[in-house]
Amino acid sequence: MIEQNIKNNQSIEEKKVMLVAAENGAINGAKVGGMADVIRDLPPALIKQNVQADVAMPDYGFIASDNQAQFVANVEVPYAGRIELVKLYQMPRPQLPASASAAEHDAPQPQVYIFSHPLFNHPQLHQGQRKVYTESHYQRPFADDANKFALFCLSVASAFRQGLLAGYQVLHLHDWHTAMLAMLRAYIDEFAVLKTMRCVYTIHNLAIQGVRPFSHDESSFCHWFKPWFSEIDLTKARELKLLDPRYDNCINPMRIGIAHSDCVHIVSPSYAQEVTRASDSQLGFIGGEGLEQDLVEKQHQGQLIGIINGCFYHDACPSVEQKREYTSADNRQSLFNLIQDVLIEWQGTKEQVSACDFIAANRLRQWQRQDENKQSKSPLNLYPPGLVIPHTWLLTSVGRLTSQKVALLLYQVTAEHKTLELMLLNLEMQHPKAKFILLGSGDAELAKQMQQIAAKHANLLFLNGYHELLSEQLYQQGELFIMPSSFEPCGISQMLAMKQYQPCLVHAVGGLKDTVINKQTGWQFSGDTPQQQAEQLLRVFDECLASYGDNDWLAIRKKAGEQRFTWQQVAIDYCQQLYRFEVIADRGTEPVVAHSA
Repeated sequence: MIEQNIKNNQSIEEKKVMLVAAENGAINGAKVGGMADVIRDLPPALIKQNVQADVAMPDYGFIASDNQAQFVANVEVPYAGRIELVKLYQMPRPQLPASASAAEHDAPQPQVYIFSHPLFNHPQLHQGQRKVYTESHYQRPFADDANKFALFCLSVASAFRQGLLAGYQVLHLHDWHTAMLAMLRAYIDEFAVLKTMRCVYTIHNLAIQGVRPFSHDESSFCHWFKPWFSEIDLTKARELKLLDPRYDNCINPMRIGIAHSDCVHIVSPSYAQEVTRASDSQLGFIGGEGLEQDLVEKQHQGQLIGIINGCFYHDACPSVEQKREYTSADNRQSLFNLIQDVLIEWQGTKEQVSACDFIAANRLRQWQRQDENKQSKSPLNLYPPGLVIPHTWLLTSVGRLTSQKVALLLYQVTAEHKTLELMLLNLEMQHPKAKFILLGSGDAELAKQMQQIAAKHANLLFLNGYHELLSEQLYQQGELFIMPSSFEPCGISQMLAMKQYQPCLVHAVGGLKDTVINKQTGWQFSGDTPQQQAEQLLRVFDECLASYGDNDWLAIRKKAGEQRFTWQQVAIDYCQQLYRFEVIADRGTEPVVAHSA
């Protein structure tokens, strides 16, 4: 049975946290965004603090079987007025090369608890589509996923109630998918055991809130939680802070997580300040997205905390000398060969030829022919000593195709050209042999716009998809990383690029502002409207092109590669500020990059 009263003075061995999340980058097929990186990297970092951080997540129809997870028990779950049987599996957290060095060999092995039910599975699972999320009809946003995660939250709560999960001092929830657990903890007597744990709620992306109807729909709050809420009215729901501030007949899971947790964690200090201000699309500012008042209330209570995410740094992190080797002609050719293999791999999963893949494959062949038939007309001695200029200067961008990530690139600056087109024209004029490779997948309409630009500009290769090895090679071989997010809660891509001595050009928002120091470790731009932001992006991009290879550039590149945003440091902040555990190590001489908002 679970202890009803947690002792204040826990022994080191008893410090346990349950991370509840939709994604987990430690598991093949369970990563979509940055949340997955956190769930992958946080447990081994917390082991350094003798904190065992286990993970609870849905199975999605493939995780348990793919990883030979051990069956634990059937969980009886009250859902939508009936009892559902949800299978609970358990397995050790997979050991990954990136984080293995962070773990103590004699420490307890973090566990992954997997909840399996047909409702969690993607509709096309039988066709081999292993996906986390389901795309609902545009008139019923989040409908399928909301059903899935409502059942998941009830399953986790029921597992605690039945004693299948026990011994935790902290329940750490991530994004809207798991927010209903905070509500069950606050209001449902059957799940009172959840109150024995401190509840921490992390917001990775405030823009995605999972809003659904309060009632009168199969994907609605009253339908999921019939035994407890089918009789309450909107007035009572409003008092309980269940409703969306903008849509009075809808519930907002993100708001529920904010209102009913003991502590709200935002994934960078600057973003923690930004979300307390109202969004203003006219000014190009993305802030609290309707939830700013709830976040201001948490801030006044001292319960809004900004701690940036971390990044793993291997003992074999590259030196600035190795960076010059990575940008050699031979390595550039190996990158092109990898891209060719990836395009073939992607096409093998499609019934028809993809226009994006077709354009990319032909553009790649064009680049390869140019490299075979032409020698650079710019002698190396025109550049500063120590900088090896390859046959092509490579600019890169890696990220999801969402409005957040690429709206500024696709902004219509003039009647004839979008921002990205003007960047490519300027790039061609100043560095005729330079190439820009953009890797990303997501919104189909945004992909179509990128496809049209890629077809017109010979110095752009748009790769519409994601591939882990390819992304690593782009971080390694790229010489300028472009990340003009309209908003960025934290961001990991800029850290991965900097780790490989690839300086970044970023929008001065959120975690980008906290990790890239203007003209010291990279370049920032800003502006008070989308038009100004696009114009400033073009201005700073022009500065980057003009300064490429000079002493200032080399100094920025070197300092970018020397930055360290370690998970070990972040784990200390988690223990002190989020979990309220006593830490067992000090920061030493590491630079402090995470702090309260």
